[in-house]
Amino acid sequence: MSDLPIDQSWLVIANLSNDLHKRGIQIPKQINSDLGLVKSQIGFYKKDPTHPDMINEMARAEMSLNQIQGILLSFAENIGEDYYNEWLDKLNRANLGEKIYETPSTQSKFLINAPPGFSYAKMTLKKPLAEDRVQEIAEYYGLILEFDSDVTIALYGDKPDIQAALKEMAPFFSE
Repeated sequence: MSDLPIDQSWLVIANLSNDLHKRGIQIPKQINSDLGLVKSQIGFYKKDPTHPDMINEMARAEMSLNQIQGILLSFAENIGEDYYNEWLDKLNRANLGEKIYETPSTQSKFLINAPPGFSYAKMTLKKPLAEDRVQEIAEYYGLILEFDSDVTIALYGDKPDIQAALKEMAPFFSE
């Protein structure tokens, strides 16, 4: 299934979160986790948009994305009116179906590709990890974490942050 307006909205919000993080704004830890969940929900919907459970999944994704959007836009507003209006304009255009960011195609098992300007790391482990600890490390570095399975994870964010998080997670890989 091709891109939906919510795909572009997700990309705009993910890029806004990344930009706010770069500007030193403390983003609530739950935001990155929620963005990963929304991304998965969109992907589930795309697999079978006619199934009633998938329609409900998309509704939950839209509600979650709207909540995240409200939080991040309030941070953007604190930076300045021009900055806020720039991101609001991008979101409005994305919601109308305009393509704001290109989505590169990959052969990844993950449901949606890494947003433009984000780096991406995918790891397949020998055995499952302690999910809470991995999530904590990802949140500390401002990364979006997505679990594809118990042993396969993806990290999205700035390359130096991914590298630092991977160094901290390295002991888990040898377990």
